[in-house]
Amino acid sequence: MTSTRAVSDFETTDPEAGHAFLTTAYGTGMRIRWRSRAGWRLRHQRVDAGAFRLESTSQSTHLVLTVDPQRAHVVCRSTTSRLVRRCGADEGRHGPGEVFLANRAGSPHTARWLPGGLEVCVLDPDLLAGVAATAPARHPAPLRFTRFEPVTPAGARLWSSARRYVAGLLADPATAVQPLLVANAAHLLATVTLAVFPNTALTDPTAQERRDATPTALRRAVAFIEDNAARDIDVAAIAAAANVGIRAVQLAFRRHLGTTPTAYLRRVRLDLAHRELLSTDPRDGTVSAIAARWGFASHSRFTAHYRAAYGVPPSRTLALR
Repeated sequence: MTSTRAVSDFETTDPEAGHAFLTTAYGTGMRIRWRSRAGWRLRHQRVDAGAFRLESTSQSTHLVLTVDPQRAHVVCRSTTSRLVRRCGADEGRHGPGEVFLANRAGSPHTARWLPGGLEVCVLDPDLLAGVAATAPARHPAPLRFTRFEPVTPAGARLWSSARRYVAGLLADPATAVQPLLVANAAHLLATVTLAVFPNTALTDPTAQERRDATPTALRRAVAFIEDNAARDIDVAAIAAAANVGIRAVQLAFRRHLGTTPTAYLRRVRLDLAHRELLSTDPRDGTVSAIAARWGFASHSRFTAHYRAAYGVPPSRTLALR
């Protein structure tokens, strides 16, 4: 997963240029029919973080798009537009404020897009698969979403809140360049997407995965975390280092340590941040900068975790240097 942030802003009134841009931007064939080309305007803004992209786009007429299969999963929230989406036999009508999947990865879809704006999140399928993966010995079908809308209104609000949080993180140059923060943001978007939209991801460990959740696997996982906490690692990498599947390594941490791989990784990074606070001159560093370097985007949450672990706020540790 790359942590390089690439920002782009495209605007045109030329339908042919707009068509070429959208085809290139989404990496698939696309046919567009305009109700009227006169005075048409397209605006597209993007922040590309590698495993995911956040986009805001708007246009000024009635469009019908026929889109070839895409590898990525595309989640949208309408801001001011209305859109009718069809994928296979499934059709959805979405208005301002509504959250929905625009496509089913690997299948063509059509969209009738009325004038207005959309917020878009494009997710690499490998990112979602890393969160939803099963044991390596099994050969499940690729992850598939079974509905295009969130199960509940609360789920839609949760997804919107997560996207808003990540957009704010990427908008701040100080946090957008921190690899661990960007990796955590990617994991958050994938986790929330899988929680909000019904899908075929397996959630319970299999019998083989239960047998694999041994103390030996746990020791390998712990050693890998402690040796690589400064790198952008995720549960899939931890499981691979332990030579077991993701569900097995998650079960091993729950069974033997009463925690999760992600929580253990956060605790190791908290300890490394603590060591850096102890060794940093207050004139040369800040709590926020050190926290961000170790993957903690929220100053208040970092302070809460730190106080719970060390009994004092991180500012006290830095001041005592």
